[in-house]
Amino acid sequence: MASPANSVPDTQLGLTNDEIALLRHHQQAAAVSTAGGSSSSRAASRASSQGLLLLDGHSLAALGRHFDRLMQQIQGRLDYLSDQSQMVAQQQYDRAGNAIAIADAEIARFHDILRQIDELELDFDRIRHIRDIVRSYRQRVEEMEEQLEQSGSSHRHRHRHHGESSGSSRRHGQHTRR
Repeated sequence: MASPANSVPDTQLGLTNDEIALLRHHQQAAAVSTAGGSSSSRAASRASSQGLLLLDGHSLAALGRHFDRLMQQIQGRLDYLSDQSQMVAQQQYDRAGNAIAIADAEIARFHDILRQIDELELDFDRIRHIRDIVRSYRQRVEEMEEQLEQSGSSHRHRHRHHGESSGSSRRHGQHTRR
């Protein structure tokens, strides 16, 4: 059994209750993993169960090696998780970048569509203006044709009427052609 001269109560080490619990747990683990049942490891295990930290060199060295391995494992896990978090952050950044690129492409497409709409509206207005001019000219031409037909039919009617009565159709024909 551990003597008070070569041990110290773990409650006097300035540790929190959680840290004391960890120390006791890892003293037991270190005792089990070293020398497979040597008197020193049995003494460290007993001291741990009594809430004491053995102050002999062999027990402290074994506990130190145990904590070194544990810290390496923790550091390895931290490195792995750090790498994973960087990968996740990079993937999110890439996705965000892709989303931005997609959004930029869609915005550019939208602007192109609006430009095409503006061009078509302008073309529509131009074509409508030209169509209106063509309609106006067509209407004028139709009116002129009607006038010509009316004057031609009245001329023919007059020509027949004057030709039968006076015989001066040539002079009358020149007069109506004006």
